[in-house]
Amino acid sequence: MLDRIDHVGVAVEDLEASISLYEGTLGMPAVHREVVAEQGVEAALLDVGDGHVELLSPLAEDTPVGRFLARKGPGLHHVAYAVADIEATLGQLTGAGIALIDERPRTGIRGSRVAFLHPRSTGGVLTEIVEPHA
Repeated sequence: MLDRIDHVGVAVEDLEASISLYEGTLGMPAVHREVVAEQGVEAALLDVGDGHVELLSPLAEDTPVGRFLARKGPGLHHVAYAVADIEATLGQLTGAGIALIDERPRTGIRGSRVAFLHPRSTGGVLTEIVEPHA
């Protein structure tokens, strides 16, 4: 059902400082950056192996990542898995009893289609499924 780990999302308070750490100190090249207004974040993707680290900086305190930072501080936010067909995967997950945050895909970074699964169904881990843009 899940093809591979696409990325690990990390909530950050200072996007510039975090990019400097991951790119400059850890040697992960920054490959993309954009504002994803639908999710209330500015995001940066850095390559690591065949996957990415996605740094997430909230556009406002009342966004999901803003609330996460207020509750838990910076750190691991979610794990994302690539899928070939997000609608089919959502159907399989629903049939398996997984609670969905998103019943329909929404727009993610680089034109991808994404949906989040509720942590209560995934061992306490916020899980994202990603259908990359063709």
